[in-house]
Amino acid sequence: MRNQILAMLMFFGMIATIGSATNLSTEKKYQKTFYDTGILKAEGWQIGTVKTDYWYFYHANGQVASKGTFRRNKKEGYWFYYNEEGHLLKEGHYKHGMASGWWIFYDIATHSEKRFQYNQNQKNGYALIYKNNRLRRAEKYHNNTKIGEWTSIFSFKRDNPDVSL
Repeated sequence: MRNQILAMLMFFGMIATIGSATNLSTEKKYQKTFYDTGILKAEGWQIGTVKTDYWYFYHANGQVASKGTFRRNKKEGYWFYYNEEGHLLKEGHYKHGMASGWWIFYDIATHSEKRFQYNQNQKNGYALIYKNNRLRRAEKYHNNTKIGEWTSIFSFKRDNPDVSL
């Protein structure tokens, strides 16, 4: 009977794709996957095969690699990424699975930090480059292409009087 109902729904275009009966599950379960070595690789919530809510991903040495939220299998909200030693590499926002808003990239070796504005996975807007906690320069991007650069706050304010960063 269930197969007949599914066939009718598919025939009338009410179900676009069906992979298997487990994909139709609405039960929320906490899932864990492991490396061949037995070390935890990922953990988080799923409904059927769709990732949802908060997830953790791990490097092969057991350190956290990234963490953040999924919504319908797409990254959403604020995410953090770490190297194998546990140092924060970058953090930022996702909207519908694409980088959006401000992202911060850390370079531990050079004591520098770069902050970029993103829209749909592309640098769009301003970038602020810091070294030793001091702002060194500002840049402006459009569709991943740098279109301006300033090394003094005075020249930046002169060229961008309406912008407050």
